[in-house]
Amino acid sequence: MKTINIKFSFIALAIIITMGSCEKDFLEVDPKGTNLETSYYTNETEAFAGLVSVYDFMRKNSGGFENMITMMNAGSDDHLAGGGSETDGLGIQGFSNYTLSPTTMEPVLWSEHYQGIFRANYLLTKLPGVPMDAKLIARYTAESKALRAHYYFNLVRMFKNVPLILVPLSASEYYSVKQADPADVYEQIEGDLKAAIDFLPLTVPSAEAGRFTQGAARALLGKVYLYDKYNKDNKALAAVQLALVNGKTPGGTTEGYLYKLLTNYKDIWTVDNKFNSESILEVAHTAVSSASWAYHPYTSYGDSAEGNVVNVMVGPRSYTRIASPAPDLPSGWSFNVFTQVFYDVIKNDPRFDATLLDLKALKAAGKADYQAGYQDTGYFLNKFVPRKVDESKGTGDVVLNYRQNSYVIRLADTYLLEAEALGGTGTRAQALLDAVRARVGLAPVPVSLAAIKAERRLELAGEGHRFFDLVRWGDAATVLASRGFKPNKNEVFPIPFRELQNTSLVQNPGYSN
Repeated sequence: MKTINIKFSFIALAIIITMGSCEKDFLEVDPKGTNLETSYYTNETEAFAGLVSVYDFMRKNSGGFENMITMMNAGSDDHLAGGGSETDGLGIQGFSNYTLSPTTMEPVLWSEHYQGIFRANYLLTKLPGVPMDAKLIARYTAESKALRAHYYFNLVRMFKNVPLILVPLSASEYYSVKQADPADVYEQIEGDLKAAIDFLPLTVPSAEAGRFTQGAARALLGKVYLYDKYNKDNKALAAVQLALVNGKTPGGTTEGYLYKLLTNYKDIWTVDNKFNSESILEVAHTAVSSASWAYHPYTSYGDSAEGNVVNVMVGPRSYTRIASPAPDLPSGWSFNVFTQVFYDVIKNDPRFDATLLDLKALKAAGKADYQAGYQDTGYFLNKFVPRKVDESKGTGDVVLNYRQNSYVIRLADTYLLEAEALGGTGTRAQALLDAVRARVGLAPVPVSLAAIKAERRLELAGEGHRFFDLVRWGDAATVLASRGFKPNKNEVFPIPFRELQNTSLVQNPGYSN
């Protein structure tokens, strides 16, 4: 069952959950029509199915047309919305030029995160009564809390003023829910992660890849602390957690968690290189599901599909390969094209080829052709541009079934976050910055907050982090002024219009109801 908003999500969850399957063994569970009424959760199998259902909404990072990566990229200074026209994806277009309104805001970025939270809340109430090993109950509880923290972290960063719901609600309570103080939301996120860490494994076998580990929970906690401006000790707390993730020797293998930067930056984006040593928290996608437009008649742009939809979204339109060295690509929808300004920033960086596909140059050289989309620059997001070799051979629609995973957190990200938490100064911060640069063959530069900001822009380009970075640093008003960004308004999204109807929710400042 696909639910459409916060009110109906509550109601639907108490009746039924429908899940799809994902690629790794851990996610290959297909409890279609799982019943979550009182009679359910009578054994370990049912508890595991419930846990998988909580993980299901991790897909919002890169699944469905309304996904975190393409939405957040569109509002940064490095990308334009792109697509087919100025009305192609009103939410993405509105965020890109800062005309987003409550009626054009992508509602699933609110509702689907809350669906994940509701599933976590329900599972947490049921786990103590399931007849299964106490250690397994503790682990499932920890995973549910970590996932709830992840979903709330996305919500509070996107919307700031959100309801904080920690238990299943009765029908009579749905319409009286109010927003919490953002400081309380951050406190809850941090509390969930701290409670989870000790009950999570250091590492997981390949059959369980994609599940939360201690390292993933610590990395997320460190990142949350860095964003938590309501906590006066936030940077010091972030540095402690991130140091445990990053290890004693930046560039080496992390003790216990076994994280290590990949030697070749391009290998991060090899589709088959899933759950590699640099991956800390990763979303699994599959090319073998039966997802199709017909199969999901009540969803928006295949939102329940288990494939990576970023791939088709960022691919060039009506692409034709004429000769080498042009890559062999299927056609896409031309969203998230890079700006000329970003091209000029990265053009001499070793990460250029892995990051940016320069079809402008290939077309000029007669090696490839494509149809210019809206706001076309010729510069495409090569980290996610689809390849024909990766097209699904299954029964579902190809565009909904690309199998490339996406990273929520990877090691280079946590290196630079820790360096930032340390104030951009000192031997440790220098070593962290040096390690990220050395991996791509760049010489050291003196560490500073400015140097860390510049490195994050190049290292993490196109991965959905840039807008959040600019807001956290207080740079958004200046950097995004030419795009129409208004301070004290556009740091957060408007709450979707339908979430306000007949509820106690209040619209965010600056947005009319």
